[in-house]
Amino acid sequence: MRKHWLLMSIVAVLTVCRAAVAYGQTVDEIVDKYLAASGGRAAFEKLTSRVVTGTISVSTPAGELSGTIELYNKGPLKQRTLVKIDAAQLGIGQIVQDQRFNGTSGYAIDSLNGNREMTGDQLATARNNSFPSPLLNYKENGTKIELLGRDKVGDKDAYILQISPKTGPAGRLFIDVDTNLIVKTIVTVDAPPVGTIEQTLTMSDYRDVDGVKVPYKIRSSNSFQDVSITVTNVVQNSPIDDQMFSKPE
Repeated sequence: MRKHWLLMSIVAVLTVCRAAVAYGQTVDEIVDKYLAASGGRAAFEKLTSRVVTGTISVSTPAGELSGTIELYNKGPLKQRTLVKIDAAQLGIGQIVQDQRFNGTSGYAIDSLNGNREMTGDQLATARNNSFPSPLLNYKENGTKIELLGRDKVGDKDAYILQISPKTGPAGRLFIDVDTNLIVKTIVTVDAPPVGTIEQTLTMSDYRDVDGVKVPYKIRSSNSFQDVSITVTNVVQNSPIDDQMFSKPE
């Protein structure tokens, strides 16, 4: 039996105003406050690329597995996520999942579930995930945002924004009322080879890197597994070869 329960596809899920009067805020005000708290439009617009490296821990029925993660972004759309998991304790050696998107098409190299072209929700989500932030020019990109109200994230209040891109799955974005930073996202996607799942990301431990805030703790959870990421290094505006984002020949 192939161990789909082990790592259904980490990268696939990692590859995020009707109440305006009641809450005294409009969508534009909340978005503007988020951008300001994160460093400001001017700082965002100076970013051309980002390379994030860190460690990753994955929950499985057989226990916790650990490994490394590398995230590459190059504006406006190129992105790559490379995960390497040590699964020696399960007798299957190293698991490698490498998802690449070159701005138009995507490809996943997956030693556990098999290599495949990116399609459907995965491809649409990659196309909507513009760097450095999809919220910078969301109106120009045809994305609609609605303020649904407030909810608790942990013990803190957060605004809930319904994000509906022109194509691809809609999602909910939770922005902390006090810090104005994104603390959680929820989206339901079709994630091969598992199927349709509701994916929750929580972000914390924001740190200043070159004038912009970057989360150093990320947790991804769904009905199959939990994944925890701890960022160890962030490098911005360094040259990245475009070939890194394309399907290997």
